[in-house]
Amino acid sequence: ILLTLFAALKNKVDMVKTSPLSLPALDRLTFDNFQKVFSNKYLLVGFKNTGIILVVSLIFNVLFGTMTAFIIERFNFRGKKIIIALFFIGMLIPSFVTEIARFKIINGLHLYNTLGAPIVIYVASDLMQLYIYRQFISTLPVSLDESALLDGCSYFGLFTRIIFPLLAPATATVCIIKAINIINDMYIPYLYMPKNKLRTLTTFLMDYSNAQKGSWQTLAAGIIIIMLPTVLIYLFFQKYILAGVAAGAVKE
Repeated sequence: ILLTLFAALKNKVDMVKTSPLSLPALDRLTFDNFQKVFSNKYLLVGFKNTGIILVVSLIFNVLFGTMTAFIIERFNFRGKKIIIALFFIGMLIPSFVTEIARFKIINGLHLYNTLGAPIVIYVASDLMQLYIYRQFISTLPVSLDESALLDGCSYFGLFTRIIFPLLAPATATVCIIKAINIINDMYIPYLYMPKNKLRTLTTFLMDYSNAQKGSWQTLAAGIIIIMLPTVLIYLFFQKYILAGVAAGAVKE
């Protein structure tokens, strides 16, 4: 991080002549690189597209993750073990192994070059939330369910009024981890959304890494600007991440 910051504060000459480990002299510090990034019209486009993808993906991840984990943990049904095994196999298989099939599915759904492509992928292919929610639900006493059902509550009411609110720590963990992954991901937006108007924060940085307009010091400034929200989110919510991941590890 320090090397990137040092590079962002240097001009082109100092970038070539000085060591990457050295901070430029105070009289040669420059903020022109940051000014160039902020003046780029695609920066706002990147923030907007990343925000839309992030919010929609998190909403569906939380909804599908909580409902699926609740059903798996609280109900016994035919084929349950097979379904659980398939979920875990999906988590174990590297994404690049299924990339050709995934690309054909996205193209077949007419989602290529739309914001829907990364949203569907982030919701459907990353099943980490199931593990977190299942671990957390396993710590909730079944007597809560029984009491609610005896009082005339439906299964839908049980989930929405009792179980879902109690999953707030786990939901915070899921949202934070997935938000960081989505913001930092360059591969999926670059492959599935090549249009300029569909740039995200990470693909926006590619303007400064090509041979024609490339500039190491400007790229470093762009990285610092885009990295700040992710770092702040992680530092502010790190206690929730640790608490949510650890929840359910020990049963008393």
